[in-house]
Amino acid sequence: MPLHTDTAEAEIIDDVDETPVDAEHATHVYDTHANDTHAYDTHANDTDTHDADIEDAVEEAREDAVADREDEPTAPAERVAVPVAQPVRAVEPSPVAFDVTLASKRLGELEVSREGADVLTADRLLDPHHVAKVEPEGFWQSALYRASGTLINLGDSKKARERKELSRRIAAPLPGGARFVPVLSRKGGVGKTTVTTLLGMALADARDDRVVAVDANPDRGTLAERIARTSGKTIRDLVRIKDEVVGYNDLSTIVARDETRLDVLASDADPRVSEAFGDDDYRAAAEVAAHYYSVVLTDTGTGIVHSVMSATLERADSLVVVAGLSIDEARLASETLTWLETNGYGDRVRNAVVVLNTTRPGSPLVRADEVEAHFRTRVRSVIRMPYDSHIASGAAIGFHEIHPATREAARQLAAAVVESLRVPATV
Repeated sequence: MPLHTDTAEAEIIDDVDETPVDAEHATHVYDTHANDTHAYDTHANDTDTHDADIEDAVEEAREDAVADREDEPTAPAERVAVPVAQPVRAVEPSPVAFDVTLASKRLGELEVSREGADVLTADRLLDPHHVAKVEPEGFWQSALYRASGTLINLGDSKKARERKELSRRIAAPLPGGARFVPVLSRKGGVGKTTVTTLLGMALADARDDRVVAVDANPDRGTLAERIARTSGKTIRDLVRIKDEVVGYNDLSTIVARDETRLDVLASDADPRVSEAFGDDDYRAAAEVAAHYYSVVLTDTGTGIVHSVMSATLERADSLVVVAGLSIDEARLASETLTWLETNGYGDRVRNAVVVLNTTRPGSPLVRADEVEAHFRTRVRSVIRMPYDSHIASGAAIGFHEIHPATREAARQLAAAVVESLRVPATV
């Protein structure tokens, strides 16, 4: 055999001794040697016998390699974690806690895109073309409005506008509890009870809340006689059943009410019984009245040192001092203010209202302007009450029957008192 044949066989044997890694590698070895053998056959085609031997050797080597591969332990295939899609559970929406409190949020606390109920006003929602126009008040204004077939509306007259504005001032809200207003004078006969009655009627006629006038005069007061209807009960009856009063119906059987809705709590007609009415009795009656009335007027007795005055002043939110248009009456009223100032009621005096009441017909002997100027330096307001023959007669007062000037003065007084009550009192 030629020498190059031995060399080829040696190379084949060396290749067979190498352990294949896997089947693919063994196949690759076979193919490689097959190619080499094919190249060898190309150059040695004249040795066909030896070619057969080489092919047998290659086949034998291939079989041995496959056998060795089968004997080799196979490493387990590495597991690859494949993410498995989990079923998605529907999440139930959590219940939303709605704010059902009706007390409320101001517009500034709401979101910009939201509106509060208070913006739904008549001016915004009502179509002016479908709203019936109110006929203006005033002779010429009303006549022109009707003559034009309601096309020309000049609005109310100046007098009507002033009257409505005054009503608005009287009806102004008074936040908080009941307000107490005593009516004082140092001298009898100046019209203190009359002023209390007119003030109460003007307040009750214009306001929506309740107003009561309490007769706390220990010298047999006559407040109940100034209204047309009486109940026959007195403040003493209220003190007696004060613990049994559980509602306004219980109180309404004791008070008297006039056409303006003013309630009056009368004093005892017997001076001996009324004199026994003291501070504790007034406090008990005032405690009951404070639960059912917004404004409590108190018609005090003559003077400022009688038995009920201490309890009256300690609950006072404002004061009304009545003065007559005479020298002595004006001086007594001014001295009353001084006494109040020196006894710890200076703040009430500065916020008080003085009424210059005319009790006699004709022009007063004193200069009313000078008297008014004096009191304006000491109190909040000064109101002049004109003479009225209907009132001077002593009969029951009908608020809509008295002279228009008297009624207007009473309304001015009511507005001044309400404004004084709206000013926070200093202690």
